[in-house]
Amino acid sequence: MDSQGGPYLNKRALFSPLGAARLCQLAMGCAVIAMVTHSAGYSGSHGVFCMTTWCFCFAMSVLVFFLDATRLYSFLPISWDNLTVTCAAFATLMYVTASVVYPLFFVRSECPYAGCYVRDFRIAVSVCSILGTLAYGAEVVLCRARPGQTVGGYMATVSGLLKVVQGFVACIIFGALANGSEYSRYIGTIYCVVVYVFCFVLTALVVIMTVCGRTKAVRCIPFDRFVVVCTLLEVLLYLSASVVWPVFCFDTKYGSPWRPSSCPHGNCPWDSKVVVAVFSSVNFALYMADLVYSQRILFIPSHLTTSSRI
Repeated sequence: MDSQGGPYLNKRALFSPLGAARLCQLAMGCAVIAMVTHSAGYSGSHGVFCMTTWCFCFAMSVLVFFLDATRLYSFLPISWDNLTVTCAAFATLMYVTASVVYPLFFVRSECPYAGCYVRDFRIAVSVCSILGTLAYGAEVVLCRARPGQTVGGYMATVSGLLKVVQGFVACIIFGALANGSEYSRYIGTIYCVVVYVFCFVLTALVVIMTVCGRTKAVRCIPFDRFVVVCTLLEVLLYLSASVVWPVFCFDTKYGSPWRPSSCPHGNCPWDSKVVVAVFSSVNFALYMADLVYSQRILFIPSHLTTSSRI
């Protein structure tokens, strides 16, 4: 028996704002997957991405809800609060992307060959996906640490949430690099790729250390100072990459500042280079914001944070 939540079960997993948000995530995820497999359908790489996103986030939500409701997370060697807010932030970004991509490629104002029945289902899928995005976003808001608050869960702070966004943006950059960006043609663009990979690994390392409750693994300096040092290094590296990449891709000596007329739509190296350039600047801004916010964190290092929120 558990004196806090009845016979082994955590009542707060159901009867709380956080529990309601997670139940909405499960309901919207189940509805989306059911409608897509029933009639809405999907095809091509964009459809596969959307379906993978919904299935992955649904499976993750089921696991989080089950572990929270049964309190089994207390037997895991992880920081539960850090893990759940990280999963919610990542799922929010994935759902936002799917909520844009699916209607953009699959919803049309006119009825397709299969009739308005299929179009209506695709509209319903888009609406449920947007509602799922709001549900995941609500969990992030409920778990987020307030400014000036002393917290043991780093990922609940603005700086921690920015780490998730930075990793997500880096994945977009990697996707563009893999889509015929021709980055191997010049030493400058190769340097930029090394910067993107190094910063992604460093960001992932901070997140993994926090989620696993290993913030004391860095023995030479406190963890909060280690995070600031890493962030400052990433700011400097991304600043250089944000300057070097456009020079070696769009300067007339190395490339073209304008999109070639012969470049095919959907498979154009110039388009991939633009995506990399834009999101390099976006990630630089995110790292700058991270550096600013990290100065305001009052962090209490802990091995495991398993207290229930809300």
